[in-house]
Amino acid sequence: MKKPIRIGLIGYGFMGRTHSNAYSQLSHFFDTEHYPVRQAVCGRDEEKVKAFAEKWGYESYETDWRELVKREDIDAIDICTPNDSHAEIALACIENGKMILCEKPLALNGEQGEKMVEAVEKSGLPNLVWYNYRFLPAVTHAKNIVASGELGRVFHYRANFLQDWTISEELPQGGAGLWRLDAAAAGSGVTGDLLAHCIDTARWINGEIVSVSAMTETFIKERVHTATGQKHPVTIDDACAFLARFENGSLAIFESTRYARGHKALNTFEINGEKKSLSWDLHDLNYLQYFDHGVPGDRRGWSSIHCSDGDHPYAGNWWVPGLCLGYEHSFTHELAEFFKSLDDPSAEKRYPDFRHALGTQYVCDAVLESARTKQWVDVKQA
Repeated sequence: MKKPIRIGLIGYGFMGRTHSNAYSQLSHFFDTEHYPVRQAVCGRDEEKVKAFAEKWGYESYETDWRELVKREDIDAIDICTPNDSHAEIALACIENGKMILCEKPLALNGEQGEKMVEAVEKSGLPNLVWYNYRFLPAVTHAKNIVASGELGRVFHYRANFLQDWTISEELPQGGAGLWRLDAAAAGSGVTGDLLAHCIDTARWINGEIVSVSAMTETFIKERVHTATGQKHPVTIDDACAFLARFENGSLAIFESTRYARGHKALNTFEINGEKKSLSWDLHDLNYLQYFDHGVPGDRRGWSSIHCSDGDHPYAGNWWVPGLCLGYEHSFTHELAEFFKSLDDPSAEKRYPDFRHALGTQYVCDAVLESARTKQWVDVKQA
């Protein structure tokens, strides 16, 4: 018999929409014993949260998250709030026995994340962090190819995540739409917001990162803060680039910025091994680029694998081969893996939990420390 998991969503912005879409789609395309029920959504603006509840099919709403986490008709809390509130909400969820699905990054820093991991692991409550890009079919296919050993020894990993939306000096910091520019709310800039995605994918595909050497830059030093109407120093990183060494001996280059004019969300990675190479680009997300040095020289070159066939990860749950999936499907796939683990708690977890996300947090912390000290920094392991 199917078992409902009653979801309480905190936050109704961009991430709230993506997660709500995943909850609405899961049972249509994936056969799991447990299934999500959109029980309640929480937001501070009653008019807006009520409209969101009606639009996305939530049965009720709250304006105080503290009331939501106490409700006996809620089984799991989905945290879609700014980074500075993740820890407080998560710890309250644990106190009230709620499963947790938390937006990334896990916390403001590793120290805060450690408390979250310790508490959730002591409780035994299922927990997930929404690092969604790994759940796109082409990215999961890349992971599987590397895990099979086909690439041989891996020499290089390179990744970037480029945007251009903060270039204007007139853009303020803080508030509902621009909290990512306020270090008090976000913890960091592109490192925690964008590079965290690249780091999660890299660790998942290529293993642990053991040391980093980074540089960051804040191009606009002061911005008006929406809370005061006055100019305040900007303390986030607008751009970050770092070198890294992996535990397997491979070298890496990571770059992210919000000042790359012409790029809205350029997210790529490339892996070079002794036998083969792989690369992927979010702008062409259904394709995995594949180079095999083992074929005859006159046939050798990059080929494109269109990851839409039933043999490719997740694709067979959707349409017929050749038809494409999009960004939003990654959230449904991650949710499917989480619900499969509820069906069989003894099975291998195939999604990032708090402890894995803490490992990514440690890399971000080391990157920021390296940028401050201008030295190589060893990465703490989770």
